[in-house]
Order: sequence, then structure tokens, then C-alpha cells
Amino acid sequence: MGLVIRKYSYINDRVASVDGRAIPVPAGEEKFLTALYRARRVDYPRFFKMDALSKLGFLASELIFEGDASRFTPRDHVAILCFNRSSSLESDAAYQATIRHGEEYFPSPSLFVYTLPNIVTAEIAIRNRLHGETAFYVLERFDPRALVGRVGEAFQDAATRAVLVAWVESFRDSREVFMMLVEKNDTIFDLPFSVESIVELLNRGRNG
Repeated sequence: MGLVIRKYSYINDRVASVDGRAIPVPAGEEKFLTALYRARRVDYPRFFKMDALSKLGFLASELIFEGDASRFTPRDHVAILCFNRSSSLESDAAYQATIRHGEEYFPSPSLFVYTLPNIVTAEIAIRNRLHGETAFYVLERFDPRALVGRVGEAFQDAATRAVLVAWVESFRDSREVFMMLVEKNDTIFDLPFSVESIVELLNRGRNG
């Protein structure tokens, strides 16, 4: 029985898609992620307190689980694994600016919370009531082989029946998330979870 990609989503600062289908987002004055949130009619006020990294992961998971009747049922068998190359540097820099100068010292607890990259997995787990393994890994670069290897290790735990895996990056001019729901299946018509599939689907997302 192999691993297959059951569903996938992609978001950057100008496009969003799920399973290769573009998500229409009205143009306007709002930032793209906020406009996407409103376009999908998500009701989760906590979204507006998140940093950009968490917003990306949160919205990608919304596209993955949208329409899933059982999504808010507590599930112990779904793991969440995220990867990127910049960790939480964007929030780190913002927080550092609040404590850099003694005469202008105004540390912000709301920023400090997001100086841990694994807050992304926590936001997704809380929203969807996922109680399986959660982890965030920092790599030197996007490495599909690392994703395949770590997901395979997660499935060695007999309790794990699905893994939500994502490359989620937000730093300076680089902002994107590519997320996949990976499950065990032996149907030949399913898309295999492999390096080749990951690269192909990510390129589809980037090319709109």
C-alpha cells in the first residue's frame, strides 16, 4: 500500500488554487491573504491576529478541508508537518524592532508569540481539532526528498493514517505555501506521493 496525495493547495501573494483549480479573489485595497480569507467566507476572527506565516498555513488548510463534513471532529490520526527555510525570521525582525532601543522599548506579546515557527502547526491543529504529531522543520532550501522522507517516517507510527504536509515560507519578497494531504491508499488512479509529483504540483501552483 503506497502513499498518495489526496488533495493539495497553493497560495502566494497573488494567486490561490486547490487541486489545480484557481480560486477567484476579488481585487481591492485589502492584502491578498485577507481578501482570500473573506472570499472563502471563513469565520475565524483569530485569523487577524496571526502573522503572515500562520495566515498562509491556515488558509492553505482551509482550502484542503473545505467541505469536509468531519473536519471539526477531533482526530488523533492526522499529523501536521511543515517546512521552510526562513523559520520565523519575519516575526523575529518585527519583534526585535520593539526592543532594539532602550528609550523606545515596547515589547509586543502579540509579536513574541509568532517568533516560534511551530505556531503555524498549532494554528492549523487548533482550528481543525487535529491531535496527531505536529512538527516544523527548517531546511536550507526546498527539498522534496526531505518532505517525502519525513512523511514516510511519520507513517511508521501505526496511529498515523494521514499527514498534512506543507512548504510554507514568508520572508521579505518570498511568500508562498504548498500543502498536501497525504494518505495511505493502493488505488492506481491516485496521485502517488513522490518527489516527481511534488515538483510537478508545486510548479503548477506557481504558474497559476
